[in-house]
Amino acid sequence: MAALIETVGLQKTFGRIRAVDGISLSVEKGEVLGFLGPNGAGKSTTMKMITGFLEPDAGTARICGFDVLTNPKAAKSRLGYVPEGAPAYADMTPASFLSFIAEIRGYDGNDGRTRVTAAVAKAGLGGVLDQRIETLSKGFKRRVGIAQAILHDPQVLIMDEPTDGLDPNQKHHIRELIREMAAHKAIIVSTHILEEVEAVCTRAVVIDKGRIVADGTAEDLLRRAPNHGAVAVRVARDKAEALMKAMSALSSVIRVETADGADGTVHLRALPKGTAAPLEQVAELVRREQISVTEIYVERGKLDDVFRDITTSVQA
Repeated sequence: MAALIETVGLQKTFGRIRAVDGISLSVEKGEVLGFLGPNGAGKSTTMKMITGFLEPDAGTARICGFDVLTNPKAAKSRLGYVPEGAPAYADMTPASFLSFIAEIRGYDGNDGRTRVTAAVAKAGLGGVLDQRIETLSKGFKRRVGIAQAILHDPQVLIMDEPTDGLDPNQKHHIRELIREMAAHKAIIVSTHILEEVEAVCTRAVVIDKGRIVADGTAEDLLRRAPNHGAVAVRVARDKAEALMKAMSALSSVIRVETADGADGTVHLRALPKGTAAPLEQVAELVRREQISVTEIYVERGKLDDVFRDITTSVQA
């Protein structure tokens, strides 16, 4: 399947700063790509080049096969973009602004009204249609930006911090909308909210200092966490040493860590060797040796820890 979004060797320099240093990626229909990186890593600059709002110093970006610089009209007609901050005309209402967007997109009459109505419903703007945009909360301004981006039902959607400023219920609504649209589009979501990657993204790309430093599913990234897949066992203090030695000898365990627990217990953590899953061996050991444990479970890594480990930029 041909990629709907494709970049090859994108570069951009501002003065002495190389903001983007050779970004190459592709996103196919049905993919939701989480685009991650520290502040100043080059996320927004990359997205502006993909959407044609900023000309690269080198490299190319294509939307549905159309180069955004040499064939901008064809590329942008297939693209929806929610820029950082979701800027809009402050003195307009959402209703007038979206009607204006429909008109400049070439939709008029019933077609334009139908598209505005659908975008309003999807973005959840029904209660604020006639308020001036400048009076809206940050969350509703963000929804207006999303509505204008999806009004023409584009094949490609680029969203820079789409849930920034939204309360938990609003975030849930927008995430559900992204999931609903995902099957029929290629979507890039830039975010600093790592839980969003697990919630809506099928894949994640992490950039640092303008370069890609990781590319894979959320599960792929989680496997980089040293404690991902580790088996945690809470056991009485007088049984801890023997169990620790026995677990250390298991073929699926690289080492066992220990920490004091409450009420006279010890917390043991069996870290997996490579991609091995120690749970079965640890559980069998506990049963065979008839060791009484108060708790046993498999730990899951945290994207925050992985993110900090693979990025090196100093954040503001």
